[in-house]
Amino acid sequence: MRHVLLGNATIARGLVEAGCHFASAYAGTPSSEILPAFVRFVKEENTGAYAEWSTNEKVAYDNALAASCTGKRAAVIMKQVGLNVAADSLMSSAYTGTVGGLVVISCDDPGPHSSQTEQDSRYFAMFAKVPAFDPISPDDARKLMQRAFEVSEELQVPVIFRAAIRVCHARQTITFDEPLKLERPAAFEKDPGRWAATPRFRLILHRQLNEKIEKAREIFESFPENGATFEPRDVKLGIIAAGIPYSNVIDILEETGLSKEVPVLRIATPYPLPEKLVEKFIGGCRQVLVLEEPDETIELQIRDKRKVWGRLDGHAPRAGEMVPEVIWAVISRALAEAGISEGLPPVDESVREAAGKLGLPVRRPSLCPGCPHRAAFYAIRKAVPKGIYTSDIGCYTLGINLGVVDTCLDMGAAITIASGFHNAFKQDGADQPVVATIGDSTFYHSGPAGLINAVYNDARFVLVILDNATTAMTGMQPTPGTGVRADGSQAPELPLERVVKGCGVDFVRVCDPYDVKGMIELVKEAHAYTRGPEGKVAVIIARHPCLINIRGIPPEERIEVEVTDECNGCKFCIERFECPSLVFDEESERVTVDTLTCAGCGVCVEVCPRGAIVVKEV
Repeated sequence: MRHVLLGNATIARGLVEAGCHFASAYAGTPSSEILPAFVRFVKEENTGAYAEWSTNEKVAYDNALAASCTGKRAAVIMKQVGLNVAADSLMSSAYTGTVGGLVVISCDDPGPHSSQTEQDSRYFAMFAKVPAFDPISPDDARKLMQRAFEVSEELQVPVIFRAAIRVCHARQTITFDEPLKLERPAAFEKDPGRWAATPRFRLILHRQLNEKIEKAREIFESFPENGATFEPRDVKLGIIAAGIPYSNVIDILEETGLSKEVPVLRIATPYPLPEKLVEKFIGGCRQVLVLEEPDETIELQIRDKRKVWGRLDGHAPRAGEMVPEVIWAVISRALAEAGISEGLPPVDESVREAAGKLGLPVRRPSLCPGCPHRAAFYAIRKAVPKGIYTSDIGCYTLGINLGVVDTCLDMGAAITIASGFHNAFKQDGADQPVVATIGDSTFYHSGPAGLINAVYNDARFVLVILDNATTAMTGMQPTPGTGVRADGSQAPELPLERVVKGCGVDFVRVCDPYDVKGMIELVKEAHAYTRGPEGKVAVIIARHPCLINIRGIPPEERIEVEVTDECNGCKFCIERFECPSLVFDEESERVTVDTLTCAGCGVCVEVCPRGAIVVKEV
């Protein structure tokens, strides 16, 4: 039977078909759908594999590594910046190695579309000295997964499986294979010289790792997925490509009738580079164009670059996604400079031009109608109008539109940056208010360490944990506070209040941000506490469920509002509250309520300075 699957679901299917026993993950776009799909296929095939949402990527990595050490096939799943969090474990486990296959699925985000960076996970493979795999399509990812496990087990080393966003979020029709039934009872062979190696033994392990990488290079020289469309013999131009750029190159050459004239070498294993295969291909070409994203991992490994064009010499852009129109332009220039043609015809812009003529409004990303974070941000700004507002990674980063997000660095930095700001201003005797905001999932991920540090070092600021009882930005995954595991089974609830108090915080309060007046007063109280003689960090848990996760406010609890004639069109509610359901009508020069999108939270009644937004009388 044929199935149309999302790329991430296809990756999950590849894990199940490869006999994966254990999968752990932390959600992050573009990787989020892999673990839920894995759980689904495990249940359908009754494989008995284990799956978990871990509190962060390092925790997920360590759990998967432990399973691998017992002989199980294991996978750990994250987005590319999550690999930063797991980097310490990755680097060390490359030395100690593995027993069962360990596949590190790191989903890159060239562009970037929803990330702080567009970093290249293949660089991490080079840095850690572990093999890397680079699929070109969803079904290729499914098939390549088995290869990844085999190489990991043959070399006893973790491998990085880099799937870029266009693989993760594409859809493709595939045919399932039967899952491998690998009966491997867990067994751990004690070997302190390996698993608990001291620095002296780490040197030995490093030498062994170098040998493993050279063995991987030998394997990749004859790897079936590495190969050219045809063997070049004194051709004017050849192309070396990997990942999604390879798929785009093939499509462009076939569309323009150049597929028989320009050979393309696919590199499915960008590290370690199969050097002999690459050198032979380059030897048959007068010039070679290297196309990859988002960085020049392959290009850097080519020793003799005299005939190579790519990112390093400006023939390909050094940032941004290699989408078809970008590759079209790059190939067009290369064809002209290689003397094959004057270049490709211009890209047809008729559709783009027609869309531009429609005059469609451009709307920036905004918090959803009824989002409790909007009410919390409004209360924070009203209570501490001259504060520095540090924030974090999540949908609440959109608080920047409300003027209540001044910094956003990485997971957990809302707390650590707030602590640093306080102590920097304290040096000068300045009384600078600081309010940090962080989501519940992000707090569980990396908040406690920073909070303990802040309490220990007497930092004084207000921390507002925006608790919407889910990981909203990445697809509603459960958190340790929800009492639900990845497979839907019940788990012990770990309330934020207990975690926060365990970090040494005495001032812990819970409020509903929909009670705007109450939250304003509570933020003022918390700020005053941080400034008192016995004050420390003050924590407010602004708790209200994400409306998307609970499928909206129940009809009987919805509050219908209307705008009265008192509205003078000042746009305060739109500019300072930014609810998408409040719309300015140019004709009447007044604000109106879009009843189709209004969530019925009624919070906007507290916002209008003229009292022009009121509860609608029934």
